[in-house]
Amino acid sequence: MALTLREVVGLLDGWYDPSWAESWDAVGLVTGDPDQPVAKVLLAVDPAPAVVEEARAWGADLVIVHHPLLLTGVHSMAATTPKGRVLHALARDGIALLTAHTNADVPADGVNESLARAVGIVEPEVVLAEGGEGLDKLTFYVPVADADRVRAAVTGAGAGAIGDYDSCTFSTPGQGRFRPLEGASPVVGRVGDVEVVEEVRVEAVLPRSRRTAVVAALVAAHPYEEPAYDVVELAGQDRPSGRGHGRIGALAAPTTLRGFAEQVRDALPATAHGVRVAGDPDRPVERVVVASGSGDFLLDTVLGLDADVYVTSDLRHHRAGEFREHEGPALVDVAHWAAEWTWLPVAERKLVAAARERGATVETRVSTTVTDPWTFRVDH
Repeated sequence: MALTLREVVGLLDGWYDPSWAESWDAVGLVTGDPDQPVAKVLLAVDPAPAVVEEARAWGADLVIVHHPLLLTGVHSMAATTPKGRVLHALARDGIALLTAHTNADVPADGVNESLARAVGIVEPEVVLAEGGEGLDKLTFYVPVADADRVRAAVTGAGAGAIGDYDSCTFSTPGQGRFRPLEGASPVVGRVGDVEVVEEVRVEAVLPRSRRTAVVAALVAAHPYEEPAYDVVELAGQDRPSGRGHGRIGALAAPTTLRGFAEQVRDALPATAHGVRVAGDPDRPVERVVVASGSGDFLLDTVLGLDADVYVTSDLRHHRAGEFREHEGPALVDVAHWAAEWTWLPVAERKLVAAARERGATVETRVSTTVTDPWTFRVDH
């Protein structure tokens, strides 16, 4: 059995909520019918023509990419432009395109954390945390016979997680009273008669970002036409989100800056950019900071951290030079594409495991097509 595109989008949205994306970003489903089956998924960094050609040749149903195809506004999707040709090629073969960009950068199992683990950080911690997650409390009423099934539906959608526990709910018994009016199709009782039903009141907390999904799961699983429920925002109980930019942590074993740079080189896919280093090759390295993508914005923060080296991409001459004048951490600059590629195998493993849990099968492939814009270098 194959997953539907709608199911795959739901999985990605659950791991990398679109609401976590920056306001300027463009994430989510770009092409594809939500009801189409998805048997083969290609994962890549860029929706580049070479990646689309790889997807077509392999027979992919879906391409999941990190970088958006339509980040800036366009006025035409004609095949006379590169973006237009990509969309036409995807549509011609019925290949869907799904983007997870800045919403995939910040959470656990996201791009920053994937890079941190790839270069050898053992227990990465968030450097620049995002705001805490607001909490809601859901209360609903359900017939006793259906209570376990509906509880499972709402907890499966994200309610009832507290610390290291899940499926946390509180229940109290009671009686539900109602009278179906003309036009109703009651599951229990008859139109015009007052009905009394032995019910259970169930309460559970949930992250505010999961409110829509949890309520939808409740309504879908509840036996009544009009289930009774309420959602209350909890004040002063925001929980840490666990999301944020950059990661910091110790290596499994100390090394030198040269040894660490070689470790980074071996961990990332090869590019013409290679691995650039600023610092003493013999400098001891134990504690490392990383930031996926363009990491200039974290330089000032990194100066105040207890770290020996900062790994990122797209460092500019003046910013890097000024940073080094402070005699802070060494710098390791890697290709933007290579740093973010490290997330693809992580997303692939999550997708395969989720499909297996649902009794479905999906064939996956992580593209090794190098779409870094730099194609070769000439060394002295």
